[in-house]
Amino acid sequence: MKVTIKYFGMIAETANKTEEVLDVAQGLWAMELKDMQIKKYGIPDPEAVQLAINRDLISEVELKEGDEVAFLPPFAGG
Repeated sequence: MKVTIKYFGMIAETANKTEEVLDVAQGLWAMELKDMQIKKYGIPDPEAVQLAINRDLISEVELKEGDEVAFLPPFAGG
């Protein structure tokens, strides 16, 4: 199944891309994808990376065909 991955900020710089489409196995969980991509690109500070699945800040979800997964760097607000 295909999912679209979007990278932002320092994560995009480390991966040297802002977006890619991956063909992943059925039943893959978002956190498993996060671990795979962090290892693939050597993304620093993996605990600080947040995931948004279809624009919702969640990570404990099984991915579905066509999902959009955003890798978000640490950010501060106020």
